[in-house]
Amino acid sequence: MKKILVVGDSCNDVYTYCHSTRLAPDKPVPVLEIDGVTTTPGMAMNVLMNVESLHKNVDIITNPNWQYNQKNRYVDKNSNHMFMRVDTSTIIERIDTSTINYNEYDTIIISDYNKGFLTEEDIEEICTVHSQVFLDTKKVLGSWSSGAKYIKINNYEYERSKKFIKSHIKHKVIQTMGSKGCSYCGKIYSVEPADVIDVSGAGDTFMASLCVKYTHTGDISTSIDFANMCASKVVRKKGTSII
Repeated sequence: MKKILVVGDSCNDVYTYCHSTRLAPDKPVPVLEIDGVTTTPGMAMNVLMNVESLHKNVDIITNPNWQYNQKNRYVDKNSNHMFMRVDTSTIIERIDTSTINYNEYDTIIISDYNKGFLTEEDIEEICTVHSQVFLDTKKVLGSWSSGAKYIKINNYEYERSKKFIKSHIKHKVIQTMGSKGCSYCGKIYSVEPADVIDVSGAGDTFMASLCVKYTHTGDISTSIDFANMCASKVVRKKGTSII
């Protein structure tokens, strides 16, 4: 069976579900009463779990003690409205790329949340050494990203990087556009309408599904359609979900 490697920074996604029936007397802010807490692995670990749900032969290289990095979302239990997000983090040590056995993997997924685990130089090295790297990064794109086979970015990331996205790299860029689907090489890949409950982690699901399908088929159009379908399923669920 073909093998996939996920490389990137991880955290715990904590959802503190609350309700509020009154405003605080000292400030006009809601007083939250906690109903329950749900914790799920997030960021690169969420990519890993989504890959695992579709393809069992997968490894991950991520930051040690990632569980201590948390995104704590305070969410209304009925409406799923997010009151606020509080992030707590520890120092993330940089990856040692010399530990990667590139020949062992058919596909490498870089899930870079720009927390310090991967530098531009690290990403450039991985993309240079391995021929099938899918890159999802929160960094502004530059020449260091040119070696990736495909680059997945959302609308916000596209706007930040569009000065760099010229003819030499346009054929690599897959731009996700939420409910409008995604764009690749001038074609819009639409997605079926969905009753969106929570978009947290949907980009991770899209990336994982895209890479798994491409690893099996080598067809990017089929892979994009599959990724759209998978992402449209997880946005119907609360919290960070897997396909």
